[in-house]
Amino acid sequence: MSDRIAIVTDSTSSLPVDVAERYDVRVVPLQVVVGDDCLTEGVDITASDIASALEAHQSVSTSRPAPEVFVRTYAELADSGASQILSIHLSAEVSGTFESAQIAARTAPVPVHCVDSRQVGMGTGYAALSAAELLADAAPVEKAIAAAKTRGDATATYFYVDTLEYLRRGGRVSTLGALVGSALAVKPLLTIDDGRIGPLEKVRTSARALNRLQELAVAFARRTGGTFDVAVQHLSAEARARDVADALREELALDDLPVLEVGAAIGAHVGPGMVAVVVAPRL
Repeated sequence: MSDRIAIVTDSTSSLPVDVAERYDVRVVPLQVVVGDDCLTEGVDITASDIASALEAHQSVSTSRPAPEVFVRTYAELADSGASQILSIHLSAEVSGTFESAQIAARTAPVPVHCVDSRQVGMGTGYAALSAAELLADAAPVEKAIAAAKTRGDATATYFYVDTLEYLRRGGRVSTLGALVGSALAVKPLLTIDDGRIGPLEKVRTSARALNRLQELAVAFARRTGGTFDVAVQHLSAEARARDVADALREELALDDLPVLEVGAAIGAHVGPGMVAVVVAPRL
């Protein structure tokens, strides 16, 4: 049997198509439900579509991939020669995707190692890339698993939303009590804390919020004392995101700082106008 170890992640990891193809990462899409239509992220619905649906006050929700989807994915990879599979996903605290992967792993034809990145967006993406880079250099699977977990734990994700309304609709604001009560009076800054969406700060204007987002990212990056990757993500807010990225690129002397729109599944919960900064130390 081949010694090839395949990598699987989900569509919330925000990996650009060319990057996923370069490292041969299989991406399993989440489902987005708009009205009565169940749509597949990246296939039937785009970030632009979800932003339009939210702005039109349509009913929007998301659904994890069913275990059967992972069962088929793992079987296909085994049939193509994979001897083991490393399946790296967004935080189990905000989605059942990781649980679906675990259920499918029990009946997979080859060993499947499921990793909860404890992150979302490119926080998960960078965890998957760390594992992929090691496996490309023929590292053992145990080292790749440890790298994915460690990088997810070490990554900081800060994000600004125009309103908490979309997070509230999706049931993602249970830990944001202090912010929810004054949601109309503040521009909230949020973070990922132990796999959950948590409050960070309250700022009075969007301009101040975006400046503060930059300050937090720069301070964290400098505290790492080493090398790091930074990405800026957004939903229907490219101009804002590029302004933030330009400032970070200058302050941190970075040549490569991608600006990426989140997919429909994340977008359904954060709403148009969201801007996030992900700082992922290289360990």
